[in-house]
Amino acid sequence: MTYEFEGKTEKDAIEKATIELGLESDQFDVEIIETQKKTLFKSGYVKIRVHTDEATPGVKYDDEKDSPVETAKRVMGNPIPQDEFEQKLTTFVSEVIAKMGYEATVEIMFREDRKIGLKLSSESSSILIGRKGKNLDALQLLANVYAGHLGREDVRVILDTENYRVRREENLVHLAYTTADKVRTKRSSILLEPMNPFERRLIHTTLNDFADIETKSEGEGLYKQVRVIYKGAY
Repeated sequence: MTYEFEGKTEKDAIEKATIELGLESDQFDVEIIETQKKTLFKSGYVKIRVHTDEATPGVKYDDEKDSPVETAKRVMGNPIPQDEFEQKLTTFVSEVIAKMGYEATVEIMFREDRKIGLKLSSESSSILIGRKGKNLDALQLLANVYAGHLGREDVRVILDTENYRVRREENLVHLAYTTADKVRTKRSSILLEPMNPFERRLIHTTLNDFADIETKSEGEGLYKQVRVIYKGAY
C-alpha cells in the first residue's frame, strides 16, 4: 500500500509515518516526491511517499496495533537466552540451519523494546548470508514467523552473521555516492540491483540532499529496484 506524509524535514516526515502507520522505519520504503527548501518568505518542507508491503502470513506487524512506536533502547548484554521465548527462538533458528546441512551457534546479539537481534556464528557464514543477503533475509523471515507462532507478534527478529548487515550498509552508502557521480557525468539514470525495503530507504536517504539527483523505487514485491536519476541543478 502507498501513503503520503509531509514534514519540515525528511526525518520529521518519516517519524510521522512511523507513528501513523505503527511501523518501524525499516519496515517500509520511502520515496522523496517533493522538497521545498526554506527561503526568506516560505517555510521548507519535504513530502514523502511510503510504500508498505503486504503483511507476511502468520506474522502480525506493528501496523495492526493502535499504540505508536516508541524510540527503542538497544541493550547489549548477556548473549545467553534469558527466558523461554529467547530459548525457543534461538533453538528454532539453530535447528533450521542444521536441516539446511550446516552448523551454527546462535546467540543473543542485542535486546530492544519489541526487537531482538540474533548473532549466527558458523564456518558456513557465507552460505548462510547468500547472494546479496537473500539467504539471511529468508532465515530472518522464518524466525519472525516462528516468533508470531509463539505469541510474540510484537517482537521483530533481526539476524546477522560476520557483521554482514553493517558491512552491507556501508557498501550501499558508497554505491549511492558513486552512482550519483555516474548519472551526473552521463546526465542519465541508473537502475540499481533489487533490494529489500531497508536497503532501498538507505539509498533514498543518502541521496536526498543532492539537489540534482532524484531517486524512485520500481518493481513489485519485497525486492524492488531503485532508479537514480539526474535531473539537473536548480
